[in-house]
Amino acid sequence: MSKFTRRDFLDLVKKGLAVTGLSALLAPFLAYFYPPTLEEQPSDPVRVGLVDDIPLGEGLTIPFGRYPALVIHTDQGFRAYSAVCTHFACICKWDKEDQVIHCPCHEGYFEPHEGEVISGPPPLPLAKIPLSIIDGEIFIGGEA
Repeated sequence: MSKFTRRDFLDLVKKGLAVTGLSALLAPFLAYFYPPTLEEQPSDPVRVGLVDDIPLGEGLTIPFGRYPALVIHTDQGFRAYSAVCTHFACICKWDKEDQVIHCPCHEGYFEPHEGEVISGPPPLPLAKIPLSIIDGEIFIGGEA
């Protein structure tokens, strides 16, 4: 049986510190490629707010799973859409002045009643999100 010398102990400590240091450097790098999972869309309804919180002609962007959603109060009622543009996945905004949904990346425009493309490069309308109003509160998604 061989003796475990001081030099052997120091070599073991050096190797342990090297492995620890290397893992501390590599962990953030690897975490970048393996982000935590986020639901594309929540399985439960998401509360938007009260009906009175969004006046006629106004819109609201809210978190909705991985990507935000747009909730708009049109003259035909409330509508909810994914805020992700169908062209290059930029985030669309509600343009209160022109009463259209606007994608600022490549000047795409969508109409607020059905999410259809008005102009620009988007090939498809915005994805609709189910919306319901229960006791004066707006909910989107899920089985609301």
